[in-house]
Amino acid sequence: MNLSDSRTAGQPVPRSAAAPPLTRLSAAEAVFKTLRAEIESGFLALGTKLESEAALSQRYSVSRSVIREALRSCTALGLTVTKTGKGTFVVANKVANDLTLGQYSARDLTEARPHIEIPAAGLAAERRTAEEVETLHQIVAQMATENDLEAWVSLDASFHATIAIASGNKVFAKVVTDIREAMAHQSETLNMVADRQHASDREHQLIVAAIESGSAEESRAAMARHLDAVGLALDSILNN
Repeated sequence: MNLSDSRTAGQPVPRSAAAPPLTRLSAAEAVFKTLRAEIESGFLALGTKLESEAALSQRYSVSRSVIREALRSCTALGLTVTKTGKGTFVVANKVANDLTLGQYSARDLTEARPHIEIPAAGLAAERRTAEEVETLHQIVAQMATENDLEAWVSLDASFHATIAIASGNKVFAKVVTDIREAMAHQSETLNMVADRQHASDREHQLIVAAIESGSAEESRAAMARHLDAVGLALDSILNN
């Protein structure tokens, strides 16, 4: 990528030539890392209006959905704000003390999820049906081979929702449904910033194996390890 072009603070950033094409697997991550580096270095100054999604899409030769993924992560880190009808603006040159994930924060999720998903995993081991176990196997198999970040994030949300449903507890199922969007934003950001995708795949497989075995204790422990790893990844982002 050519990062030598000049910027004008407060104005869209012009580009004289398109950046090299990117593969779908790394596209959102590459765009995000470039934007983050330019913002944190001051190359994109506070108050700068970023190029439109269409312009960024053309510049990087990727789809607009890829650009949206990258911009969502910049917003989650507190680096940018998108104003409807006006565009996306740089509002900070360092990561915020907490991440914004839809209507909840990363701290909200980190504190709440263990009280919901760990007991839900234990109950799922005791109450799951054969069909629910098969659904979980199908989801983790798809995730292990999925190169599209947006599709992987959707599967991740389905994985956690399926476990909540398998618990047989309607309160757990409803709560996970309510926080599903925030969880998706968290997963998307962690994959791009902390490279969590493959580690999550392995952790999910262990959770499914524990649930299938029927051991509530092992299932709770597997889910606890997964959420602990997510929490550590978030800490590494916020303390970077």
